[in-house]
Amino acid sequence: MKITKGKQTRAQRVVIYGVESVGKSTFAAKFPKPLFLDIEGGTSHLDVDRCEISNWKQLTDALTEAKATDYKTIVIDSADWAERLCVEDLLASTKKTSIEDFGFGKGWVMVAERMSRFLSSVDQLIDAGKNVVMIAHSKIVRFEAPDALAAYDRYELKLSKQSAPLLKEFADELWFLRFKTKVSTTDSGKGKGIGGKERIILTTHSAAYDAKTRSGLAEELPLEWASVAHLFEAVATKQPEHIVEADEMVGWQARLVEHEGAVNQFLIARGVLTSEQTWRDCAPEYLHRVALRVDQFVNTAVEWRKANS
Repeated sequence: MKITKGKQTRAQRVVIYGVESVGKSTFAAKFPKPLFLDIEGGTSHLDVDRCEISNWKQLTDALTEAKATDYKTIVIDSADWAERLCVEDLLASTKKTSIEDFGFGKGWVMVAERMSRFLSSVDQLIDAGKNVVMIAHSKIVRFEAPDALAAYDRYELKLSKQSAPLLKEFADELWFLRFKTKVSTTDSGKGKGIGGKERIILTTHSAAYDAKTRSGLAEELPLEWASVAHLFEAVATKQPEHIVEADEMVGWQARLVEHEGAVNQFLIARGVLTSEQTWRDCAPEYLHRVALRVDQFVNTAVEWRKANS
């Protein structure tokens, strides 16, 4: 097996979400040469190239067609509206009137499986050297951590509890956008919010919101293109440096065999395989990527199986 060292430059998977009117679409329009897949019709105020999307098939077809374009960034606006199209298509194809008609929780598991395959299609854009930006709305949920004394409110992605973890795992960068406010105390002892005009990007996890960065960004940045522009310079189409041959698989193959059921189910759900195939039928390029991070891959597959069993 060939070992490579050092950082690898490739296109980025970015998920941006935040409060209403903070400027999520406006910020996404600043990415290199963007094409918007406009699902919710929210780009009319922007001078951008767009493809208006009204159903699930149009969305999946657009991902395939976008690979052959010269756009450098594909913006999906928005992820939660994409999930809505996914639900509508599932109901239409099964002749159901409600997602609850499948039984408790089963419908949302089916939606998550479709969304997983959708993200696999998005990954093909990354392989073609195109950045992918997925915009999402936020919601406030009541959260009770196992080690906390009391429950508290926090911002999360406005997706189902089955699909949201898939999107967070998919992202290289998960940024929470909001207005920066400060709280001052009045003479009566009550808190008063002040400010609220400065817009910021939050890049690391907090009790108040989900966020992450794989690029070592500062925890808080101004909501300006200059804050993140360096991440998107000189992105080239990713090419596999080395194709894994059959006789090289012994070292990591055992890990896949050990958890074969979970691995195969995970790959089928993501659309990498059909129901008649196993991980051995994956393309050599895909196996190469798995081999380089086999422990992470197996853990993800096992956790996915537990969450969807």
